[in-house]
Amino acid sequence: MENQKLNVYIVDDNKMMAGSLRKYLKNRFGDKIDISLYFSGDSAMRMMHEHIHLVILDYYLNEKGKASKNGVEVLKGIKDHFPQTEVIMHTSNEDVAVAIESMRVGAKDYVIKGDRSWKRLQQLIERTVTQPIRTLVAEFGVTKFMGIFVLTFFVMGAVVVWALRLTHN
Repeated sequence: MENQKLNVYIVDDNKMMAGSLRKYLKNRFGDKIDISLYFSGDSAMRMMHEHIHLVILDYYLNEKGKASKNGVEVLKGIKDHFPQTEVIMHTSNEDVAVAIESMRVGAKDYVIKGDRSWKRLQQLIERTVTQPIRTLVAEFGVTKFMGIFVLTFFVMGAVVVWALRLTHN
């Protein structure tokens, strides 16, 4: 059985920054994530579907020759149509009112672009990738989770040994 990859959109009108961030994240996570780039909120919204797990969204989205939505407006559209999709605002906008509005509308986090912002995004994605395990531990407790984990490997080992014996007989 193949693990499901984390589907990530990066929505930023700065093509060089978006491409560099994608490369950085792919180097960190490899085949665990699929990343699509969009340079406007409208193009990202046209391609959105329920299997997008995370959107990294800039606040300033300038489209040449068009009136474009800002990141909070795009965030509202995402949350209206796909409430389960996590959105991280990644922007140079340091306005506290915009950060508060983003969180109120449903952003998971608000990361200001800078020297450490990519590392912070990496940490947030790691939390998203490990969420299923953390949910199981929270539901069953550490002791039961470890018991289930060890029992699963014991059963799998027994099946492998049994299958190997069958092939050698």
